[in-house]
Amino acid sequence: MLLYKTIVQGRLEFGSDKTYNTVLTQFQNRAEGHYKNELVFKEEDIFVHEENAIVIPRFVGQASEKWFKNTMILIGYCAQFAVAGSLRAWMTNEGKILHYFPIEPDSEKIVVQSYLKGKSLVKQKGKQDEAIESLSKAIEKYDRHAQAYERRGKVNFILKKYHDAERDYNKSLKIDDTNAHAYFGRAKVHCVNEKFDEAIEDFEKALKTSVALQPLYWKSRRRKGELHMKLKQWDKAAFDLKLFGNRKFKEDDPNFPWHKTVLINYGLVLLEQEEYLTAIQIFDRCLEAEEGNNKVSRGVILRYLGIAKKRAGKKDFKKILKLAVEEGDKVAANILKEGK
Repeated sequence: MLLYKTIVQGRLEFGSDKTYNTVLTQFQNRAEGHYKNELVFKEEDIFVHEENAIVIPRFVGQASEKWFKNTMILIGYCAQFAVAGSLRAWMTNEGKILHYFPIEPDSEKIVVQSYLKGKSLVKQKGKQDEAIESLSKAIEKYDRHAQAYERRGKVNFILKKYHDAERDYNKSLKIDDTNAHAYFGRAKVHCVNEKFDEAIEDFEKALKTSVALQPLYWKSRRRKGELHMKLKQWDKAAFDLKLFGNRKFKEDDPNFPWHKTVLINYGLVLLEQEEYLTAIQIFDRCLEAEEGNNKVSRGVILRYLGIAKKRAGKKDFKKILKLAVEEGDKVAANILKEGK
């Protein structure tokens, strides 16, 4: 039987003893009768009566495809009884995703439908007030809805209501301290308020509560690296930016457009660390990378490359700086003129 790396994390909340006990009974009956207990988890591994919830903070292990699929289908069945929560599961082989199961409540319950409606409206232009109304309705129906607080926090952030956003993120994390999106959102609020140490701490928590298979993980890695760079914490910045720069993102990944910008920043950090030979390699990669969100011109990148070559004692640094001048970079022209 082939085994593959399996990652599962999340929680599903059922809101009452009655519903929780119903779900537990359903799980027990189906696990034994239909699935012959060929599952990744036993009931005692994931059911937490004190919270009336299925709770899987982080599981990393080995499982067969059959057992993995059985488990996710059964948990997905249980999710129809839940009022809040979300769960994600991946099966991978040598870094390639074989199966991905996103699971969250999707029933006709008012709390569920209000949350799903609000969630769908969060990023729709001009729909933020409607999103807040729906998310607030979900919270009124179930005041332990960590995801609804987090999504409402995001809407408040978009509306630049930073105090309200931070309040909602705090409430979300008080209910569920494994909510990576809430840590990420609160970190962005700290950035706006120039509380950079607090922001770094929350980006770090977002990294610890997400997995490298999620775009959020790499968003957190990039933002954390940028803050270390801003604070001139070069070693820490290099660590984060290097990891991001070495990651290959698919074109539909929200991190893909940031790849070149991160490489440039990593190169600048290497200059500060006097790692000139490595900086040369990185700036060479920058010249070949796709533009994405990058705002730095080719001339500026050539200037950085020329500076790195000069400091590394490479004889062709003037040639590179002249190419930068040809691209319209005036700073490179001044460097050549002044012999710096």
